[in-house]
Amino acid sequence: MHKPSRRRRGTITIEDVARAAGVSAMTVSRVVNGGRNVRESTRAAVLEAVDKLNYAPNTAARSLAAGEATHIGLLYANPSAAYLSQFLIGALEAARKAGSHLVIESCESENADEQAEVTRRFATSDVEGVILPPPLSESQPIMAELRAIGIPVVTVAMGLPGEDDLNVKIDDQAAAAEMTRYLIGLGHRSIGFIKGHPNHIASHDREQGFLDALAAAGIPAEDAPIEQGYFTYRSGLAATERLLSRPKPPTAIFASNDDMAAAAVSVAHRRHLSVPGDLSVAGFDDTSLATTIWPELTTVKQPISAMAEAALELLLDDLRGRRAGRARHKTERVLEHDLIVRESTGAPTGRLRRG
Repeated sequence: MHKPSRRRRGTITIEDVARAAGVSAMTVSRVVNGGRNVRESTRAAVLEAVDKLNYAPNTAARSLAAGEATHIGLLYANPSAAYLSQFLIGALEAARKAGSHLVIESCESENADEQAEVTRRFATSDVEGVILPPPLSESQPIMAELRAIGIPVVTVAMGLPGEDDLNVKIDDQAAAAEMTRYLIGLGHRSIGFIKGHPNHIASHDREQGFLDALAAAGIPAEDAPIEQGYFTYRSGLAATERLLSRPKPPTAIFASNDDMAAAAVSVAHRRHLSVPGDLSVAGFDDTSLATTIWPELTTVKQPISAMAEAALELLLDDLRGRRAGRARHKTERVLEHDLIVRESTGAPTGRLRRG
């Protein structure tokens, strides 16, 4: 074997080295990053191939050599495709910068045994830590399984993290209260609210923020009908139909995520109602969906991609601390939210009210 002629530095990939040495790309990664669990004969073969091919580890590999985790697991099950898309973009970008590899698994089941079974896959895949976005961040079977197999975890949007847990969130209660105050400030006194999934702590925090703002404004509960949703578009359709079928329908609807808010806009269109002329609609998250419907949604901007990046950073810092012998302690990052005002909200006109 001889060095390829006139091949530019950096064009040799880790897969090229792996083929030349007769090993896997993962083994090459371990060798160039100083990993211990490699036979000396294998290490020598990899280093020889690195030298002959003039392989230059990229910036990601150099980050790994500095002690970053090689493989980070991400377990997801989110009913909102728009939320999940933004979360994955943030996680993938953060992993690229850190030189880590994401091992992504889906877990759609709510059965405890099935959730534990999916989680156990990480134990055989060299995963050093796991990111849990909502709603799985609140799954006790998954958390218990990860603790049992000794894999560190960082949760996202977990309302009640444990004593030594890592968590990234926004203040859902304050964000919902701010949106409600905005609608009240427009002149709305009859505001319908669509709750999120009842098993999610964020759902209760957002509802409480809504109720706090109403109470502060002296608006009675009977003027603020609340309907159950599940963070899905379909549940938003059903909840909006119930709200608008009331003898005195609300002049505004605040939904606990953009998917359900988009559904509310759809129901309004189907009923030949103008948004926001007849009905104002507000959402939560500021996913891509918020700007792909008409009119564009007023919503709470939750920095979803930034939350994913912060989760990965927290986890890598924790893993570095473990290697250095530092004791783990509870760490929670609370990121800022923003109120994004667009065309779906306006002052009430009085045209919708009946009875």
